[in-house]
Amino acid sequence: MPVPPEDRVKRSSLPALLAGVLLLGAWGAPAASSAAPAAEAPAAVGAWTAPLSTRGRYVVDASGNRFKLKSANWQGAQGSWNGSGDIGAPANHHDGEKADQMPLGLDRAPVGVILDGFRALGINSIRLPFSNEMLHDQRPVSDASVAANPQLRGKTPLQVFDAVVAATTAEGFAVILNNHTNTSRFCCGLDGNERWNTSQSTTQWEDDWIALARRYKDDKRVVGADLYNEVRRTVTDDANWNWGNDHDWWTASQRLGDRLLTEANPDLLVIVEGINWQGIPLDGFSHGRPTLEPARTVSHTLVASNKLVYSAHFYGYTGPNHTGATGMGETHDPRYQELSRQDLFATLDRQAFFVAGEGGGRHFTAPVWVSEFGIGSDETNPQARAWFGNFVDYLIERDADFAYWPLVGWTGHGSWSILNYDAQGRRSGILDGGDWRAADWARLAGAAGKSGPVAASDTWDMLNLDHADAVQSLAARAGGDWDPGARKGACPDGQRIIGLAHRDGRGLCTDAGARGQAAPRASTVVRDERYVQQGDWAGGYTKYQCGPDQFMTGYSVRGQAVSAVLCADAGRTLGTSGRTVWFDRGDNRPAGGPGGEFALGNHKGQCGTDEYAAGVAFTGAWAKGKTPDALLCRKL
Repeated sequence: MPVPPEDRVKRSSLPALLAGVLLLGAWGAPAASSAAPAAEAPAAVGAWTAPLSTRGRYVVDASGNRFKLKSANWQGAQGSWNGSGDIGAPANHHDGEKADQMPLGLDRAPVGVILDGFRALGINSIRLPFSNEMLHDQRPVSDASVAANPQLRGKTPLQVFDAVVAATTAEGFAVILNNHTNTSRFCCGLDGNERWNTSQSTTQWEDDWIALARRYKDDKRVVGADLYNEVRRTVTDDANWNWGNDHDWWTASQRLGDRLLTEANPDLLVIVEGINWQGIPLDGFSHGRPTLEPARTVSHTLVASNKLVYSAHFYGYTGPNHTGATGMGETHDPRYQELSRQDLFATLDRQAFFVAGEGGGRHFTAPVWVSEFGIGSDETNPQARAWFGNFVDYLIERDADFAYWPLVGWTGHGSWSILNYDAQGRRSGILDGGDWRAADWARLAGAAGKSGPVAASDTWDMLNLDHADAVQSLAARAGGDWDPGARKGACPDGQRIIGLAHRDGRGLCTDAGARGQAAPRASTVVRDERYVQQGDWAGGYTKYQCGPDQFMTGYSVRGQAVSAVLCADAGRTLGTSGRTVWFDRGDNRPAGGPGGEFALGNHKGQCGTDEYAAGVAFTGAWAKGKTPDALLCRKL
């Protein structure tokens, strides 16, 4: 049975907390009064210490303990209007559930009662979607839309959002903010919300995120920024991964992630979802759901390498090449629910879980969060039900982080939600009997998995200078433009260059063999041969070499030509014995290619994990073009 509202109020300090939140000003004002989380999370949620970061494939808390994202989506603030008809009519909203740009259910149950339901589900974190339109809407919400929470009357949607964030984190839950839509329309089709910049500029998108991250900076249980939801095709054009244009999701998410960590809140997890759809969904045309597959060869390297989480969405009625549509937009490709269990597992590994599941030691290694999956309580198709059971099995087997969609609904309306409230505030759903999904949910929420301390692991990151100055370390950013006019890359602080590509400006960084090394104390830009020592290690070639007890942490190119190398003081004595690794005519990498494929289709050279790159050689001879040809690899 649901907890009676009066009992909840008697044993909770939420009304006082919410009253404090309501003192907030308009959009852009600091949210200091919403940022007073309890010292320890309630035991029912699980004790954990903010902020969160990553170690290899795991999310960890500030104590280094695994924090598995056992999450669900509290939808509504992203918009519920279907896009046609009177926006004031509930019938024109998704499943008839009119959210009024607020987390759903505030008209039917007090926020404390809703949070009690979340706790009973066994989750520890909430994905909280929002729209950019909501952030700027200065109209007060209607009294009816917050009938069960009268303390919210007269507030803007953003002020209501503030109150929900504050109440949720005060109860010990982690909150991950999710930019779901540009405009407040229900996602996801050809709705003007296909990309981060479909109905607004990229500048506006970035500015909104910076402002929102700063707004909640002092509430340490606001742990993540899920940058954009289900990036997909418009009628005329695709989003892409690393094409360098204004539809490039890799570039946009890389840039915003770095800005959030350097300009807004260095504690946040930066969550990047793969591309949800590319191509024209017609038989005979190229189309599909790339998800995270592009990250295998072009992954993100943020200024803080322990803040990246990748995410993906999976529903049984969609497929690796199926939009999920029926009728127009439907193709003859299989849906996920039509795959055998074995093929389903293999497909999920290929599309997303290779990121977390290939034993680490790759530039793309990161936690993978399935930030949306779900099914209806009224689903009768045996194939769909079997898919849900198989998918839950997969999540348990992979010990995966997850977030169910959606959390809250209205009794008699949508069937996908797992907690439903009727007009009198009475709850029904997965916790209250009669829901076939309950057994699978209980298995998932209660599944054993990795817990406790997570050991530190070697870190690998790739540098991508394909189109711009795309990757910078904190130290390099603080030092200013060290080679104006060139494309530059620098390893995250504490890492060193270990590999380079012959063309196109790709590189590989690691801390393997020197993990825990302090951030460099000083850097030197080298543009000549003044530090070449101990013989000619690349006869007839120009050599840019670091000074004694320095290692390469960055490099720059102009076009394809080497421009400079960035050398950092190691703070200790480095080895001077070494070897020349040539890669002008083929790959020259250690067995097994540690770190992963970082320059697909290009020759590459790579030092061993017990070595450091001390210099790079190149030549301007005919047809050579001064591209990297060799590395000087020395023992650490």
